[in-house]
Amino acid sequence: MDPPRDEYTNSILETSKKKARAWGDRISYFREWYRPNVTKGYIFFDEEPTQDILPWPDYLPPYRVSENTTKFEVYSRHIHPIVIRIVRTILETFREGDKDVRWYIMGDDDTIFFLDNLVELLGRYDHTKYFYIGGVSECIKSNFDFSFEMAFGGAGFALSYPLVEALVANLDQCIGVYPFYWVSDQILSACIADLGVPLTPEKGFHQIDLVDDISGLLSAHPQTPLISLHHLDIALPIFPKLDRHKSVRHLMKPAKHDQSRLLQQTVCYHKPKDWAFSIAWGYSAYIYEQFTPRSVLRRPFETFTPWSLEKNPPDYMFNAREITNDSCEAPHIFYLRSVKRLHNRNNNSSSNSYSNDTVEIMTTYARYKQRNLPPCSSNHSADYIKKIRVYSPVTKLDFAENRGECCDVLNVNNKNTAEVKLRSCMKTEIIE
Repeated sequence: MDPPRDEYTNSILETSKKKARAWGDRISYFREWYRPNVTKGYIFFDEEPTQDILPWPDYLPPYRVSENTTKFEVYSRHIHPIVIRIVRTILETFREGDKDVRWYIMGDDDTIFFLDNLVELLGRYDHTKYFYIGGVSECIKSNFDFSFEMAFGGAGFALSYPLVEALVANLDQCIGVYPFYWVSDQILSACIADLGVPLTPEKGFHQIDLVDDISGLLSAHPQTPLISLHHLDIALPIFPKLDRHKSVRHLMKPAKHDQSRLLQQTVCYHKPKDWAFSIAWGYSAYIYEQFTPRSVLRRPFETFTPWSLEKNPPDYMFNAREITNDSCEAPHIFYLRSVKRLHNRNNNSSSNSYSNDTVEIMTTYARYKQRNLPPCSSNHSADYIKKIRVYSPVTKLDFAENRGECCDVLNVNNKNTAEVKLRSCMKTEIIE
C-alpha cells in the first residue's frame, strides 16, 4: 500500500482544505513563481481562510471558496466526496468570466511553475483547438494505480479554452458517471476522454512521485523545457546545503536570467585528460574521469526512491543508473553557487565601466564535497577542481531545433577552476 499522498489535484489556482501552518509553508513557493499583476489565477479553499492567514497578501492570487457540493446527489454515493469540489473548481474558474483566456492551467499549492517556459511551450499549440497537455508520474506504479493517460495535477496541466468550454457544459453529469474514482485528476481525465480528447504528454511537467534525493533526476533532465516541479515538501532539499524554501529561491536565480536553459543537460569532453563534463544549467555540474557517452549520461543516477518506498523494478518511466563507487563511473559533483551577466566593456568611455549590453551569462558551480575515491587514472584526477564556470549565450535555447547544445572545455589548468562554454552544435557534429 502506498504512503499517504497529497491530493493529486488543485490549481494555480487551487488548494484543498489546509491547516494554516501547512498553507503558511507553501506561501513561500507562490512568492517565487507567481507574478502579481501579470499572472492571472485563483486559489480555491474549501472554507473561508482562518484569521491565521488573513489579511490576504496582494502578492498571491485572489482566493475563492469552492461551492458546497453536498447538495449534489452524487455526493452521498461517491467513494471520496471531497474530490467533487476539487473537480468543479475548473467550472467555477470558467464562470469567473475572465476575458481573452486561451489556456487554463491547473496545479497544486506546492507546485512550482516556470512561467516563461510554460508560455513558450503553449505557444507551440493552437489554443483554438481541443488540447489537454500535461505529464504522467515518474513511477510506473502510480500510473498503473490511476492511469497512463492522465495528466497528474501536482505536475500541473493545461486545458485549452474550447476544451474547458465543452468540459464545463457536461461536468456535473460526468462526475456522476465516475463515483468510484478516488482522485479528482482521474475524474477530470475521464471526462476529457469522454469528449474524445487524448492527453498530449509533455515531459517538462514533473509530478515528482519520488522521495529522498531527486538531484539525480534534475541533473539529467529530459531535453524539453522545465515547466513545473511538485512534491518538493516531500523530497529532500534540491540543494544539499540549503533548506527546501531556500533551495527553491536559489534555483529561481538562474531562472530569472534564462528559464529556457534551466536544468538542460549539455555534455562535452576534455580529451587531454579524458574527462567528461555534464552540465545541468543553473543547477549542477558533473566531472567524470573517463570518456562516457552522452547516451549514458542522459540516464539519471538513481539517487531517489519510488513513491511506494519499495524498489521492485521496473519502477520508473525512464531508464536510470545505479549509484556507484567505481572511480571511473562516479562523478565529481558541483552545485550552483552564483549566476552573473557579463557585459561588454565600453571602449568609448574614459572610465573602465561596462555597457549595458550583456555578452553572456556566467554560472558558477562549487564542489559539493570531496569524492573520497582513488583517481580513475593516476595522471588525470579531478580532485583539485573546486569550481566550474559555465558561459552560456544570452539568446534563448531554441527547442524547435530538437537538438540541444554543445560545449567546449576552455580551461582546466587555472589552479582549481574549470571553464566551459556552451554553444550551438555544428550541423554534423557528434558529441564526443
